[in-house]
This record gives sequence, C-alpha cells and structure tokens, in this order.
Amino acid sequence: MLKIITDSASDLPKSYIEKHNLHVIPTPVVIDEVDYFDGDTIQTGEFYDILDDIKRDIRTYHINPEMFENAFRPYAEAGDSVIYLCFSTGIAGTFNAANIAKSNVLEDYPEFDLTIIDSKCAAIGFGLVVSKLVHMLEKGADKETIIKAADYYISHIHHVFTVRTLNYLIKGGRLSKVSGTIGETLDIKPILIVDRDGKLSVLQKVRGSKKAFKTLVEYVKENAHNPSNQVIAVCHGEDQDSLALVKKYLDEQVAPKEYFVSTVGCAIGAHTGRGIIGICFFDADDGEFAEYFADYNPAAK
Repeated sequence: MLKIITDSASDLPKSYIEKHNLHVIPTPVVIDEVDYFDGDTIQTGEFYDILDDIKRDIRTYHINPEMFENAFRPYAEAGDSVIYLCFSTGIAGTFNAANIAKSNVLEDYPEFDLTIIDSKCAAIGFGLVVSKLVHMLEKGADKETIIKAADYYISHIHHVFTVRTLNYLIKGGRLSKVSGTIGETLDIKPILIVDRDGKLSVLQKVRGSKKAFKTLVEYVKENAHNPSNQVIAVCHGEDQDSLALVKKYLDEQVAPKEYFVSTVGCAIGAHTGRGIIGICFFDADDGEFAEYFADYNPAAK
C-alpha cells in the first residue's frame, strides 16, 4: 500500500493530521536539557509559554537517523511503498539523516520502496505541499504521478513571513547582536522568504508590525496566481491578534478562496519567538494535476 508521511516541521494542524490519518514524525526540541517532541510530548501553547521566558534554555536538533529508522521500519516490514516529504535541506539536515536511515533499513529489507523528497519548504508552506500530495493519494493517484506533482508544487510554492522581535534570531546566531539590537531599538521588522534552494533569505526590512504585515500581503498580491481561487495558508506563533490583522489585510487586498491556518511549531518557533507570522501560496495553478483538485480544501473540518 502506498503511504505518504512527513515531519512536524510541516506545522499541519492536529485536526488535519487526525482527519487524514497522516504519520507525522515529531521534531525534537530540548528544553533545559530535557528532550521533547513537537506535537507529541509538547504542544505549541505550552511551548510558547516556555519560550516567552528568555531565561529558559531552548534549542532544537533535526530528526536523527535512529529516529527515522524507527519510523521507516514498520512500513518496510508491512511491505508498504512510502513517500517521505521532509523539511528543507536549506534549513536543517533532515534529508541526509533520512537517507542514512533508509540505507540502514534497506540492508534488512532490500525491496523496501521508499522515496525521500526534499520539500525545500518550511512551516505551513511545507504543509500546503504535503496536503496537495495527500489529496492526490486519496483521489487514487499513483506514486509516479504524486512524485511528479511534488516537484511541480515545490517549484511553485512561496513563503513570506516576519517576526515580532529580533531577540530570538540574535540568540540563535542568525543575526549579529549589534545589528539585531539596533534593529530592535528602531522597531525594524525583516521580511523573510524561503528561496528556491529552500534557504532563508531577507527580502527587505521595514519599520513597525503593521507595515510589515501590509508588506507580506503586498508580496502575495504581486506573486500569487489567481488568489481568489486559491487556498492560502497563514501561520502564526500563538498570536491571534497578528493572525486576525493579517487576514483582514488579505481579505481587503486579495480575497482568498479559503484560509488554511496553522500554528508554527517548535522546529521554527524556537528560533523566531511567539510573534512570527507568515503567508504561503502558489504562483501557478494545478496544471496537469487539476483533475485531482475539484474539491480540494485542506481547511475543511
């Protein structure tokens, strides 16, 4: 049987995961030297409450080969065919670790049919691509078609986001202390994207949250294909006020067909803080895969 699995850096809502019976491998997060697992032994609300206390020691590491082996072996034993869509190699070492695990499992199960795909995506942009492939699987698409679709959607996904504070980027070494402190004093908000190589890139910098949110929406307006007929994903770091304001601006400027709302999990939230907010969308229609998506709505309950 063909299965699609992913990891928790996709930030898919728990309701979606349960509805589609999706296997999501949890990303580790270390809090005060204790290991927790995103969406499994720690949930986002609890995580952000801990993260708000800057005295707590919080760090992340990618899923290691042993964890992947434990995830893959049951499928090998069952004779399933698997597509694993993983967190971007431009941000984490997940893809390499998964391939090491695959090699180990193949020593015992040489016929195991496992395809590992680098999503080059993060957060709900990653989740949006996963949801496309899951929908195709549920509509009867074969593995070859789904893999081809994965390449297509990965090449057309956009992520744009900003953060409330630069403190976590400074703490994580992604921003120098000097420039970060100056930026924080001036209320500078970076507008970031995930580029075509799956790496984080600063698009521009603006002053103030409202200006940042409007800049995110302007980016959507300039790059989204027919947004009024598209499910647009919005992710936030347990920040309902920012979510409401961004959706208001989106309604006014692009009027999406539907929203797919997600909370940013530990894998990214640990490096951004509570105030992260992002928008993810496609710059093309479904192309040759359109036949599968007449009733596509990942936000449906």
